[in-house]
Amino acid sequence: MAVVAQVLQSEWTKIKSVRSTVWTLGLALVVTVALGALISAFTSSNFNQMPLKERVNFDPTFTSFAGMGLGQLAMIVFGVLVVSNEYSTGMIRTSLAAVPQRGTFLFSKITVAALVAFVIAMATSFVSFFIGQAMLADHRTSIGDAHVLRAVIGGGLYMTLIAVFSMGIAAMLRSPMLSLGILMPFFFIISNILGAVSATKKVAQYLPDQAGRKVMQVVTIADDAPYGPWGGFAIMALWVVAALAGGYAVLKRRDA
Repeated sequence: MAVVAQVLQSEWTKIKSVRSTVWTLGLALVVTVALGALISAFTSSNFNQMPLKERVNFDPTFTSFAGMGLGQLAMIVFGVLVVSNEYSTGMIRTSLAAVPQRGTFLFSKITVAALVAFVIAMATSFVSFFIGQAMLADHRTSIGDAHVLRAVIGGGLYMTLIAVFSMGIAAMLRSPMLSLGILMPFFFIISNILGAVSATKKVAQYLPDQAGRKVMQVVTIADDAPYGPWGGFAIMALWVVAALAGGYAVLKRRDA
């Protein structure tokens, strides 16, 4: 246990001493809150001009999270940098020499980074909600309403899992450029295209981002996915476990 505690402390020191990781988390919070507030204000001012179906199915909670699509970009970058920075600088050899137990090394790094991401993600989710609801004015909801608190907590959990999933992918690919080159198109292009095409929509519903976003929704749409909020979250969690397992397998079998 003493070794694990020392490794955890070491990983915390690495994270807080690298400016890029600190700034990335700050950017995730600012961008998510600002964009969510802007879209919420725009939605409120144009609510009466929206189609009837959109007004009937309007989800004020999910609207306040409109900035998370861009905020998750920063979380992806954070997750990739936390793991792959040591590969790009060559420090991975020093780290593994100091901590030869590769499982201990990897999961200590991921544990510390996930906890940091969790704190920022939860703060981001709650701030986005309250500011977004203020911008929605007469169309707002309350955190005490049914399922709203679950959705707000789910927003923080979603962003956290996005970061952890990125860590697992980065551990497998061992390159920041390659990791970002795959994750960015996957989340921002491929997933959206698959979700928009009727032939692939049912498959896209089981992708990590589309399944995970379900936990942030309060209003259920009739033609939506065949699982509930926590079912979607569980699907996303399985993707994260698979990514971490792959990262561990690569680290264990390959030289630094």
